[in-house]
Amino acid sequence: MQKPIQRGKSWRITVRHKGQRYNATRDTQEECIKWARLKLVELKSLENQSQDQLIHITFQELFEKYYADLGCQMRGASYIKQQLKAFKKYWGYLAQESIHSITPQKITKWRNDRLTEVAPGTVHRQMGLYSAVFTYARKELFLIKENPFSGVAKPVKPDSRSRLISESEIDAVLAGLNYKHGMVPTKPSHFAAWAFLFAMETAMRRGEIVGITRKHIHEDYIHLPITKNGNPRDVPLTHKAKELLNLIQHTSEKLIPHTDNSLRLIWERNLHRVGLNGVVHFHDTRHEAITRFVNQRKLPVEILAKVTGHKTIKTLINTYYNPSASDIAKMMNA
Repeated sequence: MQKPIQRGKSWRITVRHKGQRYNATRDTQEECIKWARLKLVELKSLENQSQDQLIHITFQELFEKYYADLGCQMRGASYIKQQLKAFKKYWGYLAQESIHSITPQKITKWRNDRLTEVAPGTVHRQMGLYSAVFTYARKELFLIKENPFSGVAKPVKPDSRSRLISESEIDAVLAGLNYKHGMVPTKPSHFAAWAFLFAMETAMRRGEIVGITRKHIHEDYIHLPITKNGNPRDVPLTHKAKELLNLIQHTSEKLIPHTDNSLRLIWERNLHRVGLNGVVHFHDTRHEAITRFVNQRKLPVEILAKVTGHKTIKTLINTYYNPSASDIAKMMNA
């Protein structure tokens, strides 16, 4: 591997392997070196390696290559990028350990330490991602024979939330974001409040709302070309949802001037500010919307599944449609 050479405002580096030359141009010298290291890993991984010829790259270098090759193309790319950005913070010295030194014992200790910092559901999701990274190293790069995450139990996933949002909580969220019903959103906090209200009218997920563009807005529905389950979906619009859309006065193609992450940060900071952190989740709006569709709009469950995008009625009923015994009694006696 040669040293990077500056060409104008960019840098160029050359890697030689088995008589072949591979070149790349990057914005900085550091990016060139990182590319060269990962390129050598890729080239060497194509060769048959004996046990005493292990390729030693760090856990972080493997994660970076996983993101560059696969993660950046996935629907969850923003989450993977977020995890990569905070990787050193989460893993400490283990981030710079050789992937061959990452053992189930070390992972178990990391899991237990992490559980003292965040919720079990967060650790469960993180372990799933890191396990996928090592599966990639095993099946695509042929760098390891066993995935060290395979032998480590994930924390038990918490039961799905079935919580609705009270009017007082809605008022507190809006007040914290300096927004009132009917206001034209102009500030980042206003758009976060608008997204909150729109979610309760449509049962759309936060990421789906952030991704709305004007070309996908029709008279009576919004077309979502890609959703969490991979299929497109058309979301019907209530009168109130249309009123909320009419409040957007800017002319940009993207309806919400936020990324999923920037909206999340504004949302979480506001919950801390108004004392609702850990009480209200943005995803609770989906429960709220579905309950309203049933109680106020009288939508049958099979139609409701079309609105929400659920492929199976069972998931919708067990996770999101949460009538109380009193609610069911009222339906029976109506």
